[in-house]
Amino acid sequence: MTQSTKRTLTIRHFATPALLAALALSLAACGYTPGSRALSGGAIGAGTGAIIGAATGGSAATGALIGGGIGAIGGAVTNPNTVNLGHAP
Repeated sequence: MTQSTKRTLTIRHFATPALLAALALSLAACGYTPGSRALSGGAIGAGTGAIIGAATGGSAATGALIGGGIGAIGGAVTNPNTVNLGHAP
């Protein structure tokens, strides 16, 4: 394995979880109750995780599981006044 390949793999292993966590936490506060924020955060995180997992050469399913978990936790612990997009239709 070349030095360039090693560096690319290292960047993927550290950048992907960091980006996923940032996206999940920034979008997780959609809703008024902790349950609805956890649900929307989990859905957003799962979608984002699947995209990132597939784009980086990993498994989309693994990315979705990790992203969904991070998004759900982020949504459950955020304050509804942080990001208020209104009531769901």
